[in-house]
Amino acid sequence: MAAKNTSVILARLRDLMKSKQHVGEPIQAYIIPSGDAHQNEYIADCDCRREYMSGFTGSSGTAIVTEDHAAMWTDGRYYLQAAAQMDSNWTLMKHGLAETPSQEEWLSKTLPSGSRVGVDPYLFSYDMWKICNKGLKSSGNLLIPVSGNLVDSVWGEDRPAPPCSQLMIQGLKYSGLEWEKKIESLRMRMSNNVPKADYMVVTALDEIAWVLNLRGADITYNPVFFAYLVICMDSIHLFMDDEKLTDDIKRHLDGKASAEPVVVMHPYEDMQGFLSSLYNGDSGTLKTWISTSSSYALINTIPKRARILKSCPITESKSVKNAVEIEGMRNAHIRDAAALCQYFCWLEEEVPKGNVTEVSGATRLEKFRSEQDDFVSLSFSAISSSGPHAAVIHYSPSPETDLPITTQDIYLCDSGGQYRDGTTDVTRTMHFGTPSQHQKECLTRVLKGVISLATAVFPNGTKGTRLDSFARRALWDVGLDYLHGTGHGIGSFLNVHEGPQKVTFRVDPKETPLQAGQLISDEPGYYEDGQFGMRIENIILVKPIKTEYNFCDKGYLTFETITLVPIQTKLIDPSLMTAKEIEWLNEYHGQCRDIVGAELERQGRHKTLAWLIRETEPIG
Repeated sequence: MAAKNTSVILARLRDLMKSKQHVGEPIQAYIIPSGDAHQNEYIADCDCRREYMSGFTGSSGTAIVTEDHAAMWTDGRYYLQAAAQMDSNWTLMKHGLAETPSQEEWLSKTLPSGSRVGVDPYLFSYDMWKICNKGLKSSGNLLIPVSGNLVDSVWGEDRPAPPCSQLMIQGLKYSGLEWEKKIESLRMRMSNNVPKADYMVVTALDEIAWVLNLRGADITYNPVFFAYLVICMDSIHLFMDDEKLTDDIKRHLDGKASAEPVVVMHPYEDMQGFLSSLYNGDSGTLKTWISTSSSYALINTIPKRARILKSCPITESKSVKNAVEIEGMRNAHIRDAAALCQYFCWLEEEVPKGNVTEVSGATRLEKFRSEQDDFVSLSFSAISSSGPHAAVIHYSPSPETDLPITTQDIYLCDSGGQYRDGTTDVTRTMHFGTPSQHQKECLTRVLKGVISLATAVFPNGTKGTRLDSFARRALWDVGLDYLHGTGHGIGSFLNVHEGPQKVTFRVDPKETPLQAGQLISDEPGYYEDGQFGMRIENIILVKPIKTEYNFCDKGYLTFETITLVPIQTKLIDPSLMTAKEIEWLNEYHGQCRDIVGAELERQGRHKTLAWLIRETEPIG
């Protein structure tokens, strides 16, 4: 990973921080978040401002530039990657470690009292603004909204153009529910809210896609499109590039048996002006429901007296899959497993010949996935990582870093696909030679964590933070651990990372309890810098379970594993496992053999089927 030379662009940014034309009064620091105006985790090329300024390509991180310093905060998934990709102009701030100051603490120590800290108000959520503003005020500094993004000015004509992809209709075959009924349910929530909401503003792209039963491709790997949505009691307003509005999409949005357009179209750029217009004249009692995850710029447009600041109800509704979505996710994972089995079978044959690298392997895996029915795209860039690269938790192979996949090293493959009926995210760790005993112990303890979470039984109302230690205990027993969360939500032909459901050690005041119908990942791991890394990841479905007792009539939940890809038994030490754990693994492999085997038979992939049968032989 070659570090990007950032000296020239940092100098240009620092000049703009003092330019009256761009900021009026000079600012002493400028914050560059990772996200875009919709607070997306994964963003379009034109919004990769932090990456452009620093060279760091990870999906999570915040850069702060002052006159004399440039600092980057990122979490444990990206410590190694950020350190390798940033040049000496930058200081890595390892977020999550006790000794690392928060951004506000660092700014307070670095800047003199009375300093002005600028940020694009569209790139800061309202929540982020409040936290940062409070921290800066306590040390006598000010957070300043800067209209016109300074990084865009530095980037200039080289900045990529905004995307404009065609839309797809996600019909009942895949969605399970008409979009009109989703709107009807939201309006009921608006009416029943105290106080009653007259308008609901939706800014999260996956929520807009889900509620309208539409999909796009404006962000690579994420089937979403740039838009804003305002739901009123008697109308719906969609702010979107009209080039996306084909005749099919118009008919889809016209609704049923309606003479008037059900959805009123507006240019994407008119959103802020429209919000302002809602409160012109006699509108003193009208209320707008908007999530505090929306941008500070939009929320600040709404008068304080008119704001209902609470989570968008679509977030939760989208996370709880209906029967059609759940069945679609199961089917997508079966076909995806067939592609992965084909890939691992191919690797087993080709790696000993010395013919495969991280990049060529990832390319071949994408080809195998693309041959499956209803395949649309990858769900993220494959983490195809060999040897020391496997210790880089979110490593992305490139021609500059490409290593061979060998019989001497661990190979970690974290990958996924977007299918019309579901989204997948699967990690397997392989060794194509003879693993060391230490590697076998580590992988076995990771597997024990996978099983512990997958078999957990817990009462309704339980949050994911309560379950995180289930996946870590076997590692903790011998003093090992990992620096990332254990599980994230996943969409239904939507974003591979979805909230609010998650399993993590990080406390989040907005965390909600797990609910039946939600899907999350189960992915403990272990990493030794410069040596190897290992992770196993399955997607698991939250579902009810009937227990012998039912304390306080709470009702209990457990998980069903949806991913059906064999776990390499060569890397497992059965002597470290309990009888129940061995039974779970053998039953799991039996499911892989029966269900995926039938799919491979249907597809005529007999060579891969023979590999699957070998890989699912019982152990113990």
